[in-house]
Amino acid sequence: MLVMNPLVPEMIVSDLSRSLSFYCEVLGFRIEYQRPEHHFAFLSFHGSQLMLEQDDLEASSWRVGPLEPPFGRGMNLSIKCPDAQGLIQRLEAAGHSLRKPLEERWYRSNEVLFGERNFLVLDPDGYLLRFAEDLGTKALGA
Repeated sequence: MLVMNPLVPEMIVSDLSRSLSFYCEVLGFRIEYQRPEHHFAFLSFHGSQLMLEQDDLEASSWRVGPLEPPFGRGMNLSIKCPDAQGLIQRLEAAGHSLRKPLEERWYRSNEVLFGERNFLVLDPDGYLLRFAEDLGTKALGA
């Protein structure tokens, strides 16, 4: 039985089939369930979850303003992944370019540094995705 995370973003997309191809065939997300009659799908990826719904007039109550590409301006989704370089290879093989190349970053939380290898890519509607591979922790100043 699927257990939903406490926070699951639901993104309005312009073409559900195109988005499912990108998320599932290229990135490796899994469809947990769908409601084709509502152009809706619930996806998961290594513990991350998101919902996609194709835009239509009935979904307009979910919009707070006009949808203009790129969608999702001002927000990015940080998604943990086990192999950032492998994901980049899949994206490039499918003809998708990166918004920002792979880089190693260390972020401070009090006296501990949390490391990750991350990159940015836009989905077909312009939602900004940051995939991050965990590099562990180290003490500040180490």
